[in-house]
Amino acid sequence: MDEATGVAQLAEQAHDPRACDGALARAFGFLGKRWNGVILGTLGSGPLGFSDLRRAVQGISDSVLSDRLSELARAGLVQRDVEPGPPVSVGYRLTDAGRALLPALAELTTWARENLTDC
Repeated sequence: MDEATGVAQLAEQAHDPRACDGALARAFGFLGKRWNGVILGTLGSGPLGFSDLRRAVQGISDSVLSDRLSELARAGLVQRDVEPGPPVSVGYRLTDAGRALLPALAELTTWARENLTDC
């Protein structure tokens, strides 16, 4: 087998249509974590303070919201903005990477409305 044939076979194996796409698995591993997608979708309407965000995402505790916002910020999807006070004001907004997810989240929302019954 020559080198070109070996490279072609490796490429074919790497793109096996039956294999799970690693990027898709990572995306759902992250977005599938409870509240992450909901927080991102909520921030899609514009920046919000912590309290406003907590009210908008019903059922989430303060500690979980804080953890998820930190995780989303570390991932580069949410920006935490601190305005000096008094009183100090903290707001959260989507980064460019976070905004890039909005069309996919909108499609998921539409799909859920059309295909999932209330649980």
